Amino acid sequence: MVLVTGATGILGRVIALELLKRGFRVRATRRAASDVDDVRRSFRFYTDKADYYFDQIDWVETDFQDLDSLRAAVSGCSQIYHCAAYVSFHPAAAKKIYRINVEGTQNLLYVADDQNIEKFCFISSIASVDTLNSDGLVDEESEWDFKTVHSDYAISKKFSEMEVWRASAEGLNVVIINPGIIIGSGNWENSSGTIYRSLSRSPFTATGGTAYADVRDVAFCAVGLMERNQFGQRFITISENKSYAAVATRIRKAFGKKAPIVVNKAVLTVGRILNILLGWAVPSLRMVNAANVAAISHAPKYSNKKVRETLGMDFISVEQAIAFHLNNYKEDQHLTAK
Repeated sequence: MVLVTGATGILGRVIALELLKRGFRVRATRRAASDVDDVRRSFRFYTDKADYYFDQIDWVETDFQDLDSLRAAVSGCSQIYHCAAYVSFHPAAAKKIYRINVEGTQNLLYVADDQNIEKFCFISSIASVDTLNSDGLVDEESEWDFKTVHSDYAISKKFSEMEVWRASAEGLNVVIINPGIIIGSGNWENSSGTIYRSLSRSPFTATGGTAYADVRDVAFCAVGLMERNQFGQRFITISENKSYAAVATRIRKAFGKKAPIVVNKAVLTVGRILNILLGWAVPSLRMVNAANVAAISHAPKYSNKKVRETLGMDFISVEQAIAFHLNNYKEDQHLTAK
């Protein structure tokens, strides 16, 4: 039995499906308020046997602050894919981010050690790596840059990785995956699933950029690396580096909208000043903080060389990923509106 945490998320559901396709028995965690029907609906975008695979999942309601709840979820499992996380870049969410991402990972690793788990895959983020190699790229050897201001989400991923590496040093077989922004289907109201709605509505974008990957590729990498026992290593799983403007323009064009207006750093600096002066009264201004401004103004380049060579794979292009999942988004919105 394989446990997938965060299986209602944009990535966890596809990892669960990938495992089922390969013949594994899957147990999946969910929160009390999770919409598992959304998972069933989204499976139809990835397989013509959506109901068949969905009905094989052993769903278990889990509280990551409750060790007994976690023990019940982990019991009888030999492997864990830890995808559960809370993604937010609002300063008000800092405590929740730490509780779910860091403390939740700590608790799961504690229970995993007690239950003699054989393999553990942790889904981290490219947000936890910073420095550039000699080619000017961020790769698996990149370190955390303590001189750079980081978001609470990035810090939570870094701290969570530290807990996973500690467990690795104590004997747990660990693989860490560092995906970029994941382009997928379903979970449209959370995490990167909001990209279609938000970019179609907002006429603005920033000067920076980041790395993107199709959810199918990230799931394939995670399962493939675990099957190949690539323990004690991290793998950056991205398809391409793209500017925010390029992605926003592509999505807005599909909705018949004009290209976005690129907001330069000078304007964002004014926003930071307004945040300092009025953020206490206008909560939305608090998003324009130093960490967020730095993140959307820069465009680091990430390398996927290691995972490509390890698995001998070619990634789905960002253009193909956007086209596929955007079509799914439109179809899903049409069906749910009926």
